Amino acid sequence: MIQVHHLCKSFHGRPAVNDLSFEAADGTITGLLGSNGAGKTTTLRMIAGVLQPDAGQVRIDGELRDPLGRQQRLGALLDHTGIYPRLTVRENLLYFGRLRGMAPGLLNERLASVIPALGLDRIAGRRTAGFSQGERMKTALGRALLHGPRNLLLDEPTNGLDVPTVRSLRDLLKRLRESGVCIVFSSHVLDEVRLLCDRVVVISNGALKAQGSAAGICALTGAASLEDAFVQLTAEGERSSC
Repeated sequence: MIQVHHLCKSFHGRPAVNDLSFEAADGTITGLLGSNGAGKTTTLRMIAGVLQPDAGQVRIDGELRDPLGRQQRLGALLDHTGIYPRLTVRENLLYFGRLRGMAPGLLNERLASVIPALGLDRIAGRRTAGFSQGERMKTALGRALLHGPRNLLLDEPTNGLDVPTVRSLRDLLKRLRESGVCIVFSSHVLDEVRLLCDRVVVISNGALKAQGSAAGICALTGAASLEDAFVQLTAEGERSSC
């Protein structure tokens, strides 16, 4: 479970996240929905502990934790970088598993599970130099999942992916949800959010505009679709920022 309480963050005096609160339960997929620059990435980085908030708190599984302790409870895909091009997929995952202090037996067991789950079997022995966007994403996701976290953060994970890869990622996220994992992912793609999310958190200019199920947000705004509700909720904030 991830609980966000009144998070605030500014850069050079300009608010990026402004008094944001929401909760993501175990066994659910929660989508942070907002336009580019709405504050989604900043929010995920603060949850992950790689960015210090100016104010507010994050609780992971009901507890306040320091950044290192928090990262033990989280898997995070905040970008597709950080994959070493001269190492193979398997070597990359081994390296990051050892950095986490995973015991050799557990690490080998997790590799045997994660590599096929992500469809990396065919390329596990290849160096990652020259990989496609989808191959890099899967490798980075393997790094995030390797230690078996019960909470998962994904920042726009489908950006630049082809249709088959997007579909396989959706299937994986659904399986993780069924196993009880708490998943929070950011997106500005409405269909993606509608297809996957149990709960939606709509953000505009770093502030919460609405949260609940897609149907609940439509009912709240009186809109016929999530797209119409999103436009209605964010239009005023986007005008004021122009």
